Amino acid sequence: MPQLLPTPWFMTLVFAWVVFLSFTPTKVMSHSFSNEPASVEPRKLEKTSWNWPWA
Repeated sequence: MPQLLPTPWFMTLVFAWVVFLSFTPTKVMSHSFSNEPASVEPRKLEKTSWNWPWA
């Protein structure tokens, strides 16, 4: 059964992972976002009580 012979496929697998791991991180790290998050000052929220008609 030729499917069980790892000789031709093991080097293909190794080569594919070497290519994948060498090019993918550089492409991901070179990506820049168009919307950089801006720092927002924290603000104090106003707490108002509710007027419950049955209380």
